[in-house]
Amino acid sequence: MKTVPFAFDLNEPDFIPSEYDNHIQRRLSAMRGQYLDKEAYEARLAQGDDLLYEVYELRRPTVPGELLHGISIVHPGKVGDEYHMTKGHFHEVLETGEIYHCLKGKGFMVMETPEGEWAVEPLYPGRVLCVLPRWAHRSVNASLAEDLVTFFVYPGDAGHDYGTIEAQGFRKLVVEKNGQPEIVDNPRWSPPEAA
Repeated sequence: MKTVPFAFDLNEPDFIPSEYDNHIQRRLSAMRGQYLDKEAYEARLAQGDDLLYEVYELRRPTVPGELLHGISIVHPGKVGDEYHMTKGHFHEVLETGEIYHCLKGKGFMVMETPEGEWAVEPLYPGRVLCVLPRWAHRSVNASLAEDLVTFFVYPGDAGHDYGTIEAQGFRKLVVEKNGQPEIVDNPRWSPPEAA
């Protein structure tokens, strides 16, 4: 881990950083229960445990004042009518935000708050998205031909809460209808249990 200011290159066309400390690979098996069409999911998994997305992290201390950052790459494809997507998460420190800068591809960021607000914002090269504190977020690649690549930055002490989304899902899904992406209600979404 660097102890002095540092720089790195984002090498086109894939934008894999010239330096990174951690490479996370999320395969189809890690997304069980996240896609609406369970039969399509199981049929696809039976054909192979495909790589859906990957993250290249540049590690920093997980403390206030630090900025964690890296590259997220969501590969093209679908499970049923749903496009490939990330697991999605809240931050463990709910009052923290995150910045995304889209470098390649086209897609959407699906977001929601514990209070019931939701938003879906398009992603395309040059687009910068500010995910505000309290908003869970998931990247969706709406292309069947190219990767969706984003650069992200968030506070060092934010942490990740994947469990809430695994349990309740997101309120909205991005599906392909008539060859185009469409935002629809998730019929399986359930509100979090009252404390």
